[in-house]
Amino acid sequence: MSVERKFQIITFYGFKNMDPLGDLFVVKDNLTNLMDALDLRGTMILSSEGYNSTLGGDPRSVSEFISRANEILDTTIKSKSSFHDELPFKRIKIKVKPEIVTLKRPVDIAKGVGTHVGTAEWNRLIREPDVVVLDARNDYEFRSGTFRNAVNPGTEKFNDLPEFIEHNLDPKKHKKVAMFCTGGIRCEKFAPYMMEQGFETVYQLDGGILKYLEDVDPQESLWEGECFVFDDRVTVGHNLQKGNSLDLSQADAS
Repeated sequence: MSVERKFQIITFYGFKNMDPLGDLFVVKDNLTNLMDALDLRGTMILSSEGYNSTLGGDPRSVSEFISRANEILDTTIKSKSSFHDELPFKRIKIKVKPEIVTLKRPVDIAKGVGTHVGTAEWNRLIREPDVVVLDARNDYEFRSGTFRNAVNPGTEKFNDLPEFIEHNLDPKKHKKVAMFCTGGIRCEKFAPYMMEQGFETVYQLDGGILKYLEDVDPQESLWEGECFVFDDRVTVGHNLQKGNSLDLSQADAS
């Protein structure tokens, strides 16, 4: 008999113009109070370009949060969801930052329209010999697990990635680049950045690794290892079950 998992974990992000004159700190307070009232825990980043969050709690509370957060953020939240026996967050942490993922370069997000590839197409794409498969995450994330034959830029932080591209990939030679990241948000910024640098054809894995691990049969998977996540689970595997890998981010910091 299966055991019902108690806690629902959702990940969501969105790029939208959130006018800083509307005071993002008021939005932060409203969301903090909402999470506290619903007994939810997790993290969120707010900026003038949008929002990025992973949080969890009782499924009914999560559903209520999405409904009410839509009004606070004036948006329609599209989330990825999984269920777990333990809640991998201990507190509420909402921050206001200049960017929801820090690239430190202006990017026209609209240029990424049409670059998304679904999980059903991804395996075929990354098997093509003329496609460069780029892991857009940091080195410790790569070492926990990655796609077969993926390139590791060896970066310590996301805003190091443009320098790697400048010195290692050539738009005249590498005409097809397929990139991926944990939940898709870093690629939402980096795919249009690559196009602005002159790369002819750029693809990004829609929904990121988490969507792939949720959708793809392990027998057909080209994923090797586990996926690093930024909470107490440390890593997840197929079907988004908690993994067994060490926290390599902490190993690097020691």
